[in-house]
Amino acid sequence: MPAACIGCLQADALPFKFSMAFQPIVDIRKGVIYAYEALVRGTAGEGAGTIFAQLNDENLYAFDQQCRVKAIELASELGLMSTDARLSINFMPRAIYEPRACIRLTLATSRKCAVPPERLIFEFTESEVVDTAKLCSILTVYNELGFKTAIDDFGAGHSGLSLLADMTPGIIKLDMALIRNIDTSRSRHSIVRHLLAMAREMAIDVVCEGVETAEELAFLKELGAELVQGYYLSRPAFEHLPGPGEINGLG
Repeated sequence: MPAACIGCLQADALPFKFSMAFQPIVDIRKGVIYAYEALVRGTAGEGAGTIFAQLNDENLYAFDQQCRVKAIELASELGLMSTDARLSINFMPRAIYEPRACIRLTLATSRKCAVPPERLIFEFTESEVVDTAKLCSILTVYNELGFKTAIDDFGAGHSGLSLLADMTPGIIKLDMALIRNIDTSRSRHSIVRHLLAMAREMAIDVVCEGVETAEELAFLKELGAELVQGYYLSRPAFEHLPGPGEINGLG
């Protein structure tokens, strides 16, 4: 049996437990919740660092698998499917041995919880990319299965534009360093304006992360940004899906 299949069978073998918080991604043009990003937390709401500190090469695969399961199951229990929002889940490309084998548990959980693939987004960060060819094969499989894919923290590393030359994700999430103080920074204004234009030309959706002030949000609206995420709108909510009335500007 291939190693990937053995890994799938042992995907519940984690020496620790964890839970999730959910932070909304808001479509400010339509005034609706576009998606909820699932963020790892300890079982009592502790920060993600307390969980990541326990990861190693032996449990990384099981953790990646269980993050998907936990996010889908918990979001389903909290009423995701009574909304029109998607669920965004972070994944680790280096924890995927073979895309079609390693997606089996995710698909089974999706079916069990009646969360169709088109309601799921899988995010990876630029810093996680170690093999572009492998990542392309993962994204190809995910796209064929109906999932959306996203590059998180886009602009924080050095390979973002070259990645877009080799692959086309459905979404790029602009790193918060590009959004912070955008209302007073000419350089950030110029960079984000051109990135939005490039993404439109490539038919890629853009999420502006890290929005923390009303001024930043207003400036992004003027630039034509549609999807935003950040503390100004809503902080991550532990084991809860914030409704429109809990999101600044939607209630």
